[in-house]
Amino acid sequence: MVYDLDGTLVDLVVDWGAVAEDVIAVYEDAGAEPPGDGLWELLGTAPKYGLEAEVEAAIAAHEREGARASDRLSHADALDPATAGRTAVCSLNCEDACRIALDAHGLTPGVAAVVGRDTVSTHKPDPEPLLSAVDRVGGDPEDAVFVGDSERDAVTAERAGVAFRWV
Repeated sequence: MVYDLDGTLVDLVVDWGAVAEDVIAVYEDAGAEPPGDGLWELLGTAPKYGLEAEVEAAIAAHEREGARASDRLSHADALDPATAGRTAVCSLNCEDACRIALDAHGLTPGVAAVVGRDTVSTHKPDPEPLLSAVDRVGGDPEDAVFVGDSERDAVTAERAGVAFRWV
């Protein structure tokens, strides 16, 4: 089993509009024209301007803070330390924020692997993060299930050849 984090196991308390404003400020401080105001577009375009580290740091700072203030959701009850060896988290959030949220809610014993946006070289909806999460718990894509709350999660599962279940 692989779970998305935000909106599935916990709700991170993040003002995504404020995050986008901070990322736009990173572009402007570097003298670069932001490619738009959509956060994921800003993140995806950052390498073109040599701003990947700065943009990632701005987003991750908000995510870590939001992870500390996050709310546990009922699907978190499915995490069981007895089956942790076969359970992972695959998230568009940075890995550190995922770990902070899992720790904050006592969920870490139920998860063997965490793959965040910054764990591998791509992020959802690319299949690499999900396939990495499955691999890290010794699973096979055809036997795995990805549980998530967004269309991005569903597309990621489809691209990875992994069954998907909505929360």
